[in-house]
Amino acid sequence: MKKEFTLILLLFFTLTSFANNKKSQRSSLEKIEQDTVFLKKYSDALTTLYNRHLGVLDSLNNDSVQARNIELEPRFYRLFVPLAYYYSPIADAYNPKWKPLGIQKQGYPLDELFPIDKNAFNQTERINHIVNKALLYTYLRYPDLVVNFEDNITKQSIYRVEETEELKPKTSVIKLFKPEPMSNHVEKVQVTIQKPNFWVNYGTGSMQFTQNYISDNWYNGGESTNSVLMNLQLFANYNDQQKIQFDNTFEAKIGFNTVSSDTIRPYRINTDLLRLSSKLGLKAASNWYYTISGEFTTQFFKNYSTNSKNLKSSFLAPANFNLSIGMDYKVNKKKLTLSVVMSPAAYNMKYVGNDKVNETSYGLKEGETFLHDVGSKFLTNMKWTMFPSVTWESRLYYFTSYKKIEAEWENTFNFVLNRYLSTKLFFHGRFDDGVSRRPGKSYFQFKELLSFGINYAW
Repeated sequence: MKKEFTLILLLFFTLTSFANNKKSQRSSLEKIEQDTVFLKKYSDALTTLYNRHLGVLDSLNNDSVQARNIELEPRFYRLFVPLAYYYSPIADAYNPKWKPLGIQKQGYPLDELFPIDKNAFNQTERINHIVNKALLYTYLRYPDLVVNFEDNITKQSIYRVEETEELKPKTSVIKLFKPEPMSNHVEKVQVTIQKPNFWVNYGTGSMQFTQNYISDNWYNGGESTNSVLMNLQLFANYNDQQKIQFDNTFEAKIGFNTVSSDTIRPYRINTDLLRLSSKLGLKAASNWYYTISGEFTTQFFKNYSTNSKNLKSSFLAPANFNLSIGMDYKVNKKKLTLSVVMSPAAYNMKYVGNDKVNETSYGLKEGETFLHDVGSKFLTNMKWTMFPSVTWESRLYYFTSYKKIEAEWENTFNFVLNRYLSTKLFFHGRFDDGVSRRPGKSYFQFKELLSFGINYAW
C-alpha cells in the first residue's frame, strides 16, 4: 500500500511538471512569434525610410547598384538652357549665410546614435547655391552671353506633358548589404533629339458639276447648260504655341459653263480666281494678336464678252494687292474657327497690265496702269461645323479709302454626303462704287451656284 501511494505521488508530480513545461513552451513560442512580427514591421519601416530618403545617395555612391535606380537631376537646368539673368545669384552674393562662433548644441548626440547623411535633405538648397555661384561668375566675366531675363521666362505659358510615375520595386534591407554584381561592359546610349515642328500643312480640293438640258421645242424656250467648277485650297500655318503665328493660304477657283447663245465660243469662264494671302501675328493678349497681313488677287485666263472679241479681263488685268497693319482676334475651337482682322492702316494697289482691257471699268483713269489707295480694312474668315455633315465657310472683306468702298462677302455651305461626295451652295455678293456704273444698274453684284461633285481633304 505504501509503495502504491508513493507511485501515485510520483505520477502526479510528473504530470504536473509536464503540463507546466508545455505551458511554458507555448508561452515562449507565442513570444517568439510576436517578436518576429515586430521585427518584420520594423524592417519594413526601415526599408521604406531608406528608399524614401537615402536610396538616391546609394544609387549615386555605390557602383554595384544598377543604373536603373539612378534618377535624372533636372535642378541643374539653368546651366544648360540659353543663358538668362536670374535674381537669385545676386541675392546669394549679398546675403551670405554665417553663424556666430562659440555656440554649442545641447542634447543627445544624434549623429552617434543614428548616423545618416544629412545632405540628402538639403540637396536642392546645395544645388541652387552651386548653380548661383556659377551663374554669378558668368555674369561678371561674360555678360555678353546673356540672352534673356527671368521676368520674360516667368511670363511664358507652360506646357507640360503629365507622365505617370513609374512604381519602383520594394527593396529589402537585407539585399542592401548584398550588392548585385554589374557587368563591366557598358554600351553607348543612342539618344535621338527631335526638334518640334510648329508647321501645319493641309489642303482641300473639289470638282463640282451642274447640268441642265432643254429640248429645242420646249414650250417656253431656254438653253441647255453644262458647267464645272474646280476649287483648290492649300494652307501652311506656323504656331509656336507661345507668341508667333504665321498663316499662309493659296486659293484657286476655275469654272466653265457652256452657252449655246454664244456663237463665237462653245464655253465661257464664269469663275476665275487666284488668291494668295499671308498673315503674321504677334500675341498681345489672350486671343488678340498684333498683325501684318498681305493679299494678292488676280485670275488665270482671258474672259470675253458674249458674242464679242472684246477682252474684259485676263491674267494681271486686273490684279489687286493689299497690305495692312492692325489687330487680329482669333477663336480656334473644335467646331468653330474665327479670325477677325481690323486694320486702321491699309494700302491697296490695283494694276491692269493688258492694253486690250478697259482700265476704266476697274476704277482707273484712262491710260493709267496703277491705282493707289490708302485707307482701312476689315477682314473676317470663319469656318463653322453647324452639323457633322454641314459646314459653313464665310469670308467678309471690306476696304475703304474714305472716298469709295470695296466689299465682298463669300459664303459656302458644304453638305457632305461621305468622304468624297458633297453638295455645295455658294453665294457671292460684291459692292464697289469706285468703278463706272452701267446705266440703270446698281453697284451691288451677286452670284449664286449650286453644284454636286467630288470633295477631298488632306
